[in-house]
Amino acid sequence: MRVLAGDGRISNLALAERVGLSPSACLRRVAALEKSGVIAGYRAVLSPEKTGVGFIAYVLVGLNLHTKGAQEAFERAIARAPEVRECHNITGNVEYLLRVEVADIAAYKHFHNEVLGTLPQLNAITSYVVMGSPKDERA
Repeated sequence: MRVLAGDGRISNLALAERVGLSPSACLRRVAALEKSGVIAGYRAVLSPEKTGVGFIAYVLVGLNLHTKGAQEAFERAIARAPEVRECHNITGNVEYLLRVEVADIAAYKHFHNEVLGTLPQLNAITSYVVMGSPKDERA
């Protein structure tokens, strides 16, 4: 699983060699991991610089109502926002942690004011701008 998490495009032959299995046994194990849901999917990791993303922020969002309806409405609105690459419901003083990726500070200001700022469930927004990512294992 560690090898596949690092390189989802590795050939079955190379994977089998790396983990010390025959190619047929390796293929069966990978298929079983996919079928059981341990491997949920494969994806491409896009370069922020090459795709026009020059500004990344983690945003803490607090809601004014702590109800299921308020959370569901917020989650529906965030699902429609392409700038939000991740949305996590968390514990603590706020309800959500967002990863927002946009072209620049002007695009973030627009998102902050015109997307987040228009949501009636919102109580607090705290933004943390990413200055660098010396370790990032998301795939």
